[in-house]
Amino acid sequence: MYKYFIVLIFLWANYACAQSAVQPRLSMFQVTLTHQGVYPSNNYTSLGGTKWKLQTGGKIFSSPVVYNNVVYVGSGDSNLYAADKTTGNILWKFKTGGAVHSTPAVNKNIVYFGSYDGFYYALNATTGKLKWKFKTGGEKHVGSKGLWTMKPDDMYMDDLYDFFLSSPIVSPDPTNPVIYFGSSDGNLYALNALTGKKKWSFKTNGIIHTSPALYNGNIYFGSWDTFLYAVDAQTGKLKWKFETGKQPVYHVLEGIQASPTCADGMVYFGSRDGYFYALDAATGSTVWKYAADNSWVLTTAALKNGTVYLGTSDTYLFVGLDAKTGKEKIRYKTNGYVYSSPALAGNTAYFGDFTGSLCAVDINSGKLTGQFTTPDRAANAKQVLNDEGNIDFNLLVKGKDLSQYATSVGAMNKLYTLGSIVSSPAISNDVVYFGSADGCLYAVGLK
Repeated sequence: MYKYFIVLIFLWANYACAQSAVQPRLSMFQVTLTHQGVYPSNNYTSLGGTKWKLQTGGKIFSSPVVYNNVVYVGSGDSNLYAADKTTGNILWKFKTGGAVHSTPAVNKNIVYFGSYDGFYYALNATTGKLKWKFKTGGEKHVGSKGLWTMKPDDMYMDDLYDFFLSSPIVSPDPTNPVIYFGSSDGNLYALNALTGKKKWSFKTNGIIHTSPALYNGNIYFGSWDTFLYAVDAQTGKLKWKFETGKQPVYHVLEGIQASPTCADGMVYFGSRDGYFYALDAATGSTVWKYAADNSWVLTTAALKNGTVYLGTSDTYLFVGLDAKTGKEKIRYKTNGYVYSSPALAGNTAYFGDFTGSLCAVDINSGKLTGQFTTPDRAANAKQVLNDEGNIDFNLLVKGKDLSQYATSVGAMNKLYTLGSIVSSPAISNDVVYFGSADGCLYAVGLK
């Protein structure tokens, strides 16, 4: 009997070690410091029904993170929410002075996030009490007078597709953790994560709304000045920078909105110039680039088993590319823009599109295995989408002056009535969590 007891203890210990090995040490945008977007899986392949939904007072562009059985997400109503992951009941919410479109990061029971009020916050993750806040030079949307040559040319216009603030990452140093994030003031900041005291900042010539990645001692991030940067994580000194495409006059096909993904000596990222890039992480030299047919790549790529997975804008695609060559391996065409970064679990990718659908796609075949649609999409699709169920911008603006900024605003407002999914999913056990432009945080079962 005793020896069987010993065997049971041994098996339990190995199981516990295996479980702890797959649990992230901290929770953040796209799971890890390198943004690979891979979650532990029980080999679920499809989507079930709604477990619960939490209604907030604003659009949710922030992506949820799960930590210690709590889901954290920001909302356009200026709050960060903490909800019980099983029931969806609000445990607490913290009010800021602006929309919270930054994805939170949680480490050692502290949750970090940014707000359009110009502050980055650190809260007790259990109680929601403020520990510290750091004032940036100000947070704002990308924009300009006469944006993209739209009319009236003397009017300041926000970029309607600039959805996110920079999402922080936290180094897991047990004694001296550091939080890294970008700002609309053009700086990449490194702060003491326990005190909020600035360690260093690195200045670029554009707004930074990407989430930095920490890899091999360097911080990698993109700026709206069209450069991807690599800086030393300890000192903030520049290692190298890589320039993506520019488009004089129109400025439509330029700027970096997607966050980088790092692995195997490489940095992968998309740009608004219509390309997805693979660079040598040490030197910044181009290994390959993938042409996305003049479509923006705003999603942060997920990476698994030698394949990078990403979504595109106007071509409505979810694609898998060979990580070494850039050769396209799989593709799936959705009904609209894909701005939601994929979450990988087992052989399935989960991501949203702008028509209010959450898709489950087999990452080996590119075939759809499940789909969830928001209630708003079900109610409004026939009035907003074309006969094939797709976004057709020309149909949305039929009879309107395309040169007018108000035309674009009206079209976007129509699309938002579908419950557009820009938020990137997070997966915990048998549930996928994601936000929607309808203001809801959803918990949907996997099967």
